[in-house]
Amino acid sequence: MKKFKIKTKKAAQKRFKITGTGKVKRYAAGKRHLLEHKSPDKIRGKRGTSDVSRSDMDKVKAMLPGI
Repeated sequence: MKKFKIKTKKAAQKRFKITGTGKVKRYAAGKRHLLEHKSPDKIRGKRGTSDVSRSDMDKVKAMLPGI
């Protein structure tokens, strides 16, 4: 019987990165457009990456089986 590979969700692959220790990193939401009414402090706070919460970690890893 032929075994099938599980496909990676491409939308999740573009949004998340898995670190060497197994944590999942993400970018902050709300920094793409409509920035002129947001304060510089808020925009600066969305710079860089942050960790995905532990409750969502299993869901994200299920979308990224081959990574």
